Amino acid sequence: MMSFMSKIILDFFIAFGIVLGGAMLGGVGAVVSLQPPTQTMLDVAGRIKIWALAAAVGGTIDPMRVIESNMLDGNLSPAIKQILYLIFAFLGAHMGTELVKWICTTRN
Repeated sequence: MMSFMSKIILDFFIAFGIVLGGAMLGGVGAVVSLQPPTQTMLDVAGRIKIWALAAAVGGTIDPMRVIESNMLDGNLSPAIKQILYLIFAFLGAHMGTELVKWICTTRN
């Protein structure tokens, strides 16, 4: 159970970090190329979200195969674990995107 919880936490923060880091570095690139950084950061955060999810769970096809093969064999526990990994990775990517939106829309 402890390894399951640590994998969920890692998936969440990996996806969160990919979105946040990608958007921030995209903003730096926008400044260097004399483009508006806030719009670039928002655009990058939205586009990179699905890739952060895929990277956090370790690939795009393998998790789906695990779910399919275990569901067809009647083993629900590994399939449910894989679905939870996907959910927590999605939550991390979504929270990263929302944080970037919040940072870009907050003005003093």
